Amino acid sequence: MSKKLLTAVAMGTALLAATPAMAYEAGDMIVRLGAANANTDTSDKVLDGALDLDVSNDTSIGITGTYMLTDTVGIELLAATPFNHEINSDVLGQIGKTKHLPPTLSVQWFPMGSGSTVQPYVGAGINYTTFFSEEATGALAGNKLKLEDSWGVAVQAGIDIAINDNWLLNAAVWKVDMETDVKLNGTKIGKVEIDPTVYMIAIGYKF
Repeated sequence: MSKKLLTAVAMGTALLAATPAMAYEAGDMIVRLGAANANTDTSDKVLDGALDLDVSNDTSIGITGTYMLTDTVGIELLAATPFNHEINSDVLGQIGKTKHLPPTLSVQWFPMGSGSTVQPYVGAGINYTTFFSEEATGALAGNKLKLEDSWGVAVQAGIDIAINDNWLLNAAVWKVDMETDVKLNGTKIGKVEIDPTVYMIAIGYKF
């Protein structure tokens, strides 16, 4: 074996030895803060099928907190600053605006051992979405628009990559079952399935 190859192997071994392990243990708390994008999947009709609605995407600040119940199982709460959405129709253009908050509680499973630098995970839980600051615009301006709060199932996958013993990088994705009744001047005019996929890139800290 050449001297250069021996040197490269030695350097690689040293780097691996120096790489921090993201050891999660029962009682740990992991907080992650970053950019969260809600990518909606909407194609429902209201007003007896007259209007085909679409809800715009938006990016907000997301924060998650995970408490480790065991070395491999955690419970996570997802929160965010409000997402702002435009409500558009294929016929009338923009007809409304709304904001929403999507707190989501999930149980997570971390399959890797505590010696792993990379910690992938999957989770499933319940989402509660509250809509507020609705506003009718465009052709519907002057009317009262209301979106009802909703409950739904959420599934997720993510990965933590250790920077050192406490700091980490995170990427995560959620698929949320989000459905709301749409009311105009107090009368229900249809039901809209928003079903966003939420992508988040974050930096985290383990306590």
